[in-house]
Amino acid sequence: MIADIQTFFRHLADSGINLTIFYDAFDFERFITGLGNTLLLILLCSFFSIVIGAIGAAVLTLSKGLGAAVVRGYVALFRNTPLLVQMYFFYFAIGSIMPVTKNDIGLPVPLLGSFSWAVISLSLYSGAFNVETFRSGVGAVHQSYEEAALALGYSRMQAFVSVTVPLALRFSFASLANNLVDLTKATTVAYAVGVAELLYVSNQIWSDSLNTIEMMNVMLLIYLVLTGAVVFIINRIETAMRLPGFGLGGV
Repeated sequence: MIADIQTFFRHLADSGINLTIFYDAFDFERFITGLGNTLLLILLCSFFSIVIGAIGAAVLTLSKGLGAAVVRGYVALFRNTPLLVQMYFFYFAIGSIMPVTKNDIGLPVPLLGSFSWAVISLSLYSGAFNVETFRSGVGAVHQSYEEAALALGYSRMQAFVSVTVPLALRFSFASLANNLVDLTKATTVAYAVGVAELLYVSNQIWSDSLNTIEMMNVMLLIYLVLTGAVVFIINRIETAMRLPGFGLGGV
């Protein structure tokens, strides 16, 4: 079966459509590695950005002092500067002053590699948008819910965690889906610091095989599938968490 597929794409290459990733073992391995790194970036950065967004929104909601000022400064900084500049700053500026270790043959090895810096940069960038997403969700919950919880003997923190947060999350799904779609597309910026993600390996393949148009179309289809999968998952979670009679999705 695999041999038949390879034969088909070799014949297709003779007609001018050169998809080496389907018949050349080396290109296929490179491509799968890049796709795997892209998926790992999406998963890790989505998780950390959601955590950052939730913590930041909680600080803005519950604190009015220094903590809230720091979060507002972080959001303003990361939302209003280019992602590529942020990634270069972390990788070249911060990375250059980080301690290094030695490998088995005595060569210096940085404490954090390009993949780690890409995760940090993308998570902080997307997290800044998620802070505002979750904060808006909290603001959409009517104050009467918190007042009812306080009347039942809840502390303000208990009312926030047990009542406000679950309801705010339901208001945040649409905006969160947009943020995660943007994050999925933004993983291509990791190319700039040498992370072997999908764009990086695709560039290597089309440079070697001179099949730029074919690889561009493959990348387009893959990112359409990835962003569609993100939206589908968020919509499924939103449907599973829907409360009858609450919000626009209620019945």
